[in-house]
Amino acid sequence: MPKSIARRKTKKAVAKRFKITGTGKILRSQAGKRHLLQSKSAKSKRQLAKSALVDKTDMARIKENMPFA
Repeated sequence: MPKSIARRKTKKAVAKRFKITGTGKILRSQAGKRHLLQSKSAKSKRQLAKSALVDKTDMARIKENMPFA
């Protein structure tokens, strides 16, 4: 029986938090929209709903944990 080629598994915790675009950029959701929302303005809450790009220093680590993305 031939030996199987070792493959990396996708880290599901990372896959749930990040999305990779077609051009290879990584999107993340913004922090600060879970609680204590009464003190925040409607504008700031609206802007927190948008996704943001991950910093370039973290991209290699995230892509390493999502080998099939």
